[in-house]
This record gives sequence, structure tokens and C-alpha cells, in this order.
Amino acid sequence: MTPPAAAPLRLLIADDHVVVRAGLRALLDGEPDLEVVGEAGSGDEAVGLALVLAPDVVLMDLRFAGPDGGQDGVEAVRRLIARAPALPVVMLTSYAGRADVVRALEAGARGYVLKAGPPDDLFRAVRSAAAGGMGLAPEVVSDLVGHVVSPAPELTLREREVVRLMADGHSNRSIAASLYLSEATVKTHLVRVYRKLGVDNRAAAVSEAVRRGLIDLR
Repeated sequence: MTPPAAAPLRLLIADDHVVVRAGLRALLDGEPDLEVVGEAGSGDEAVGLALVLAPDVVLMDLRFAGPDGGQDGVEAVRRLIARAPALPVVMLTSYAGRADVVRALEAGARGYVLKAGPPDDLFRAVRSAAAGGMGLAPEVVSDLVGHVVSPAPELTLREREVVRLMADGHSNRSIAASLYLSEATVKTHLVRVYRKLGVDNRAAAVSEAVRRGLIDLR
């Protein structure tokens, strides 16, 4: 007696471009073991729909457009994982910068795939994430290898947030207000950043962090 076929993996697509979502749906629904059960056009909508639909995997755009720069996909992942820790999220993006990859993985994403990559990379990432593994595009893996083995001390997530705000021209007081920290704590973070990067001023810290791929300047 032939055993019944396994149920297809249920997917939620989150991207602010309707055409992109339509193309992804066509690709994914063309695979017998994959089924798109929902679409979201923003990070907020993605979080809400994911909690209602409980898909097997969420495909999340890295950056959403909007009048204020949009809801950051990484922040949406962070919020979603806080509510549903076991839900796999795969980032789907046009950006392969090391800083973006590291931010996404630290937020809890289980995969990172380039929109311009071959469909097989996408299918492999979705299936791997659903099975409890990591689904990373080959370009991302090769870049991360250099990141992981680098002997230079890395910045913590909070230290990168401080440097990113500093790169945008924020003062210590403004950084403190943005991150809900005291100015003394911000200064402590900066001392550690300078020491780790081997610099002694704000401009050099930003330049070195960008050079190492720890942050990027959007």
C-alpha cells in the first residue's frame, strides 16, 4: 500500500512589491512540496499574518519601502521570533552585504537568499529552514566564512547600533535617547568600540566598521 504523500510546506511571503510576490508565488507553488498560504506587504503585516496562519516558513524581505524608509525586515524578524521562537524565517533580498547577513542571523533568521540568485537556492533554503537547518545562498556562505575566521574582535549588536547611529551624525545624547541608554553607557560603548577597532575618534570608528563589513551606510 502506497503511503500518503507528505503535506506541502506552508509558506508566507512578505515583500512590499506586488510583482515580486507574484513571481515568488508562481515559483514556489510550482514545487509539489511547497504551498504559499499568505502574502504580506509590510513588516507589521508579516508579523500579524504569521501569528495567525502559523506557516512552516516565512520569506521576509530585508527592507520595506515607505515614507520613512520602511519597516526594517530584520526588526520584523526580531519581533516575530520573540512571539514565535520556533518559526523559521528566510530573508529574501537584493543585498549581500556582510553586515546585513549578520544582522539578520543575529535577529533569528534561519536563511538568507538573494533575489537575483537561481530558484534552486530559494527552494533549498526554504526546505533546509523548515527541517531545522540553515538555508544560506552560496555567496553568503563564502562571505561569512571570512567573517567567522577573522581574528579581529567583533562588535556586539549594541556596539554596532551605536556606531550606525554615530555614522548618521547622532551625538552621544541623541544615541542615548534612541537606544534608551544613559550617556555614560554610550560613552562606555564607544570606548570599547575604539579599542576593538584600533581607532581613537568617531570618524575613524565609522570608517573602520564599514571597511570590516560590520555596518553599511545606506
